[in-house]
Amino acid sequence: MRIAIVAGETSGDMLGAGLIQQLKQRYPDATFEGIGGPLMMAQGFNSLVPMERLSVMGLVEVLGRLFELLKVRRDLIKRWRANPPDVFIGIDAPDFNLTLEQKLRQSGIKTAHYVSPSVWAWREKRVLKIAKAVDLMLTLFPFEARFYQEHDVPVKFVGHHLADKIALETPTAPSREELGLDKNRQVVCLMPGSRGSEVERLSAVFLRTAELMLEKRNDLQFIIPAASVDRRNQIENMLAQYPGNLPVKVILGRSQTCMAASDTILLASGTATLEAMLLKKPMVVSYIVAPLTYKILKRLVTQPYISLPNLLASRELVPELIQHEATAENLSEALLARLEDSDDMHQLHETYLFIHRQLKRNADEEAAAAVAELIES
Repeated sequence: MRIAIVAGETSGDMLGAGLIQQLKQRYPDATFEGIGGPLMMAQGFNSLVPMERLSVMGLVEVLGRLFELLKVRRDLIKRWRANPPDVFIGIDAPDFNLTLEQKLRQSGIKTAHYVSPSVWAWREKRVLKIAKAVDLMLTLFPFEARFYQEHDVPVKFVGHHLADKIALETPTAPSREELGLDKNRQVVCLMPGSRGSEVERLSAVFLRTAELMLEKRNDLQFIIPAASVDRRNQIENMLAQYPGNLPVKVILGRSQTCMAASDTILLASGTATLEAMLLKKPMVVSYIVAPLTYKILKRLVTQPYISLPNLLASRELVPELIQHEATAENLSEALLARLEDSDDMHQLHETYLFIHRQLKRNADEEAAAAVAELIES
């Protein structure tokens, strides 16, 4: 048994490692090759190209590496056409993987794609290419599976690995103790993103939000998990220039611990919203992009929500204050409301718990079972 996989970034490496581990249970003598990171390689995966070569973000960066990326893809197609694997699995990285999958499938190789592109939100016509490229789509969320069923694309909802890893109930006290926080004061976690551009755009309004909250509740304490040393330095530089001595503790990494320690969270849209929901935390979601980008996206995006809790519930569970609505006044008001011990917050917790149980399906095993079924069909 020979299984080919391409993962393009750290999240894909995590999924790939779990998938390989489960496939090895079914096929002990199987070999795995393609492109992957250190977690996949620790499972015996043979990475033909360093995964970092695929981890490119932004139009300018992609253009700068376009010829290299195209050559890598051509070389993989040539290799696997000459010596076909039993199956190819593309993990995320749709711009790279979908064309690769289509070419391999045309050569008679079975293909699966793990982690759906956001076709349900924008550029819906991409589903036509996906239908030609894959024998099976593996989705993390049930609403994605419904979309593919409506478009007659073979699909399997496998659940989300974070829902498997995070307990259904997570106590707050141990995380507060670990971070050295006052257990008697409520904690607000500010998460302006992991990229420098996000931190640049959001930190000022997030810090101003903290200042306004303190005017009404001077007993609050604030924490900001920084994704890297560079982000920590960036946030601390902004804090140093800020008027007044804001009681904000910047913590390197440990974002999940910071979220678990919190009473409410203000965060940029993204996977962190799912993590916060699985930890059962009230939250306010915010995002700001360049005005031209916002105008373009507003025309392209068909979904009414951007945060995963709202998409999963098909209604507004958590406030989304985007672009011109993302003012410190609006954000502070929404966050203060979420610090109250109200019936709405208890109901929110129960809804979070319901969604968590939906997503907790042992994703690695489910994905491996679906791939095995594809191989043996």
